[in-house]
Amino acid sequence: MISQPLAIQDPLPSVADEVEFPPGDLWSDEPPLETDFHRDQIDLLIRLLKAWWQDQAEGYVSGNLTIYFSPSQRKSEDFRGPDFFVVRGASKQERRSWVVWQENGQYPHLIVEVLSEKTATIDRGFKKQIYQDTWRVPDYIFV
Repeated sequence: MISQPLAIQDPLPSVADEVEFPPGDLWSDEPPLETDFHRDQIDLLIRLLKAWWQDQAEGYVSGNLTIYFSPSQRKSEDFRGPDFFVVRGASKQERRSWVVWQENGQYPHLIVEVLSEKTATIDRGFKKQIYQDTWRVPDYIFV
């Protein structure tokens, strides 16, 4: 007896078809840097790694840039982006912000926070929890 092939039915709609995502060209919403030291350290890290990776085809390096990780994220949430971050394997193109759902779900692989009296509690607490539990960042460094 020869069996008949199963009729292929339309696949279930994906979540992306049902969810209305905000635009991916969101502007960074970071506050001004606290001190010249903060700005200088972030700038130094960015310049050093970009120079080191100049011959690499991929690898995104930035700092003081908002990372949007949830399409439902509200501007009123008490969250700011990292001082410095690296995403391996990402294109080096200029960005206004890092929008996870526009970047194939990629999160940073390395985050560095420059601590100060004003930011240390949030950097070691609230931000660390997001980076560790939600983003699963492999390396998170305080300086």
